[in-house]
Amino acid sequence: MRVASSLEDVRAFALVMGPAVFVLVILAAAGVLAWPAALASVLAVSLMTALILRWHLRRVAVLRQAIEAFGGDSEAPLPSAREQRTPLCPGLDAAVAEMARERRRQRRDLQETVAGGEAILTALPDPLLLLSDDGRIVRANPAAADAFEGDLAGRDLPSVVRNPALLSAVDAVLRGDAGRIVEFTVPGPVAHHYSARLARLPAPVPDGTVAILALHDVTAIKRIEQMRADFIANASHELRTPLTSLLGFIETLQGAAREDTQARDRFLGVMREQAERMSRLVKDLLSLSRIELQEHTPPRGSVDVGALLQSVARTLEPQAREKDITFVFDLRAVPAVAGEADDLAQVFQNLIDNAVKYGHAGSQIRISAWRADTGSVLARRLGRPGVAVSVADRGEGIAREHLPRLTERFYRVDTARSRKLGGTGLGLAIVKHILNRHRGLLDIDSTVNEGSVFTVILPLAGDARTNPGEKT
Repeated sequence: MRVASSLEDVRAFALVMGPAVFVLVILAAAGVLAWPAALASVLAVSLMTALILRWHLRRVAVLRQAIEAFGGDSEAPLPSAREQRTPLCPGLDAAVAEMARERRRQRRDLQETVAGGEAILTALPDPLLLLSDDGRIVRANPAAADAFEGDLAGRDLPSVVRNPALLSAVDAVLRGDAGRIVEFTVPGPVAHHYSARLARLPAPVPDGTVAILALHDVTAIKRIEQMRADFIANASHELRTPLTSLLGFIETLQGAAREDTQARDRFLGVMREQAERMSRLVKDLLSLSRIELQEHTPPRGSVDVGALLQSVARTLEPQAREKDITFVFDLRAVPAVAGEADDLAQVFQNLIDNAVKYGHAGSQIRISAWRADTGSVLARRLGRPGVAVSVADRGEGIAREHLPRLTERFYRVDTARSRKLGGTGLGLAIVKHILNRHRGLLDIDSTVNEGSVFTVILPLAGDARTNPGEKT
């Protein structure tokens, strides 16, 4: 630094002295001034110039130091003129200090504005993506990272969302078109529906953002619309038969069998069965609708699987005793799973109840639970370690061609037998949707004339990530 400063001083000295030396040399050469006098003049001018430059350059150095001190990025107190070794004029000191204070105020205002923008971006409940002119994601808020799993910055938008309509709209907006609104679906075991709003900024911002993509999750709205349509279709179809039977019996009792006591008692018994069947059906439909509405929201609690299985089995012991069926437990030490206790109780109750209904009289139902560690087939299917629960019965079994459709609504292998046993055809559909919400899996294995094994795999508590894979 000192060498550079010295070189600058030499150049400044040469620049100032150059014209005077040139004039003195010309005068000496023309005989106007004797050479000794010219040399003495050069020495005198050099001395005076050096003194003036030294004083001037010191003042310039002080000014530079003052500006650097006043204008630095630190928040240290600004030095006063008295604290400087060679203070500048008070007016200049005050001007530089005020300039520094204004710069610091502007920097603080800018920092507060940026912090406020960051807070707003972070707090937004809906996913927000900032896009560059080549379609790359410059930044994403936490809601977007949660929705699409991971850090999105720097990734191409097509690697995150592959919907053609959305990508086409993004390309159009990046080319300069007006903002667009696009609705699209992210497929998966639990499909998510979004309304996307695209807008181009008036001018690019320093980080390269030229457009904003805001996503509003309309999954709940779409589910309500679909649930309403499904409920009407399912209810009208499934309730038609029992309602027709009830109307027929009522007309008979009001007509020909009005005075027939024996027929009235028989018909009333059948009417009671049909009414109970309708009650169960409506209850299951409402339960399924509630579960579907919550399906896209992962549970936040944790559940002790072993204790829950024993509790559910106790409630079903009266039905099991009627068929002389016994429960055999194999509940190894397993960690808690991520889930809601009431929903998982409904899963296990449906599976154990089915095992009781379709198991042979005098047989056993084996209820097992164990940890599925990394490397096991079940853990690989789940995509992470979990807890497996199986319910195995000794019954007639199910032919393999029926297994893929068992979780469909109202699908029955033997419709007459299922209705006779009080089934609504919705039990396994309810199980599937609850497991979808819990990011779990259902595996079904059955052999005709030997029995069936229904196995549930659930993530460990604190690990209910989205989109684990295929469900059934």
